[in-house]
Order: sequence, then C-alpha cells, then structure tokens
Amino acid sequence: MNRLMLAGAAFAALVSGPAFAQEFQGPYVGVQAGWNHEITLNDKKDAFVAGGYAGYDYTVSPNVVLGVEGGFSLAASDRVGPAGTDNATIDPHYSFDLSARAGYVVGERNLVYVRGGYTNTRARFAQDIGAARVSANHTYDGWFVGGGIERKLLDNVSTRLEYRFSDLDSGPRDYQRHQVLVGVAYRF
Repeated sequence: MNRLMLAGAAFAALVSGPAFAQEFQGPYVGVQAGWNHEITLNDKKDAFVAGGYAGYDYTVSPNVVLGVEGGFSLAASDRVGPAGTDNATIDPHYSFDLSARAGYVVGERNLVYVRGGYTNTRARFAQDIGAARVSANHTYDGWFVGGGIERKLLDNVSTRLEYRFSDLDSGPRDYQRHQVLVGVAYRF
C-alpha cells in the first residue's frame, strides 16, 4: 500500500512539473506611462508619454515565454528642434509599435525579457526657410529594441518596468528615442 501511494505521489509530481511560465500564458491588455527622450535635429527633448498595449504570451518550456505585442502612445510637449536661422522642429502626435518578446521566468512570478520590433510615429515637421515657415505631417518608420521585468501581483494583474531605444527613419536627419515605461496589465 505504501509503495502504491509513493508511486502515485511521484507520478503526480512528474505530471504537474513546475508551472512557473504558466503565470505568463495567454492574452493581456494594459496601460503604461513614463519618460520619453527624443533626439533629433541636433536637439534633445524630454516629455511625458502614456498609452496602452495588448498582447499574447505563449509558454514554450517551463521557464521560457515567447510573446507578441502591439502598443499605442501619445507624448506631451515633445517638440524638438534647434534654434537658429533655419529653425526646424518635429512635433510627434502619436506612435504605435508591433513587437515580439522572449522572456525567462525567474522565481515563480517574475519575467525578465527582451523585446524588439517595428515602430511608427506620426509627427508634424516644420522648418523656417528664410521668412517663410513650411510645415507638413510626416510618418516616421523605424525599429526598436529593449528589455524589462514583469511581475505578477495578483492572479490576473501584472506590472512591468521597461526600457526601449527606437531609431526612426527621418531622411537625412537622425531621429532617435529613449523611453522608460511603467505598465500595469490585466491577464485573461
């Protein structure tokens, strides 16, 4: 009888295995806010940024998680550009991104991850040419990479801290962005 109970307990332990990554399995939606540092036109500007995101995580092995995510954000007072006779500015209105991430579960409720993907920003570009000011809306496409840590607070609620670097195509000028974001997600 004792052998049968011991064999049953061993079988149950083998079948259940560690379920750490299950903490980060399935769809989620969230909101995020943070710091936005734009570098373009030989100038820099810091701004507040906020937005939302949605994604899906899939457990590949007991501690490895792969996922996809899409996000949308707005930035406040982030007009950047140098002063001078040819004064030019870029004033981003909004941006969105699509990315993939790979993470590793540390402990039972922490996911350390890296992220990379496509980013797009819609902005107004304006430049003084002589006495005239020329402006138009432009779309800037680019890529971003980053990483962070996500922690499950409750069964369906997680929070994260993330850093991102973006490089946006702006023709002959460099247009880059650094972001530090804090997010809260609801996991279904």
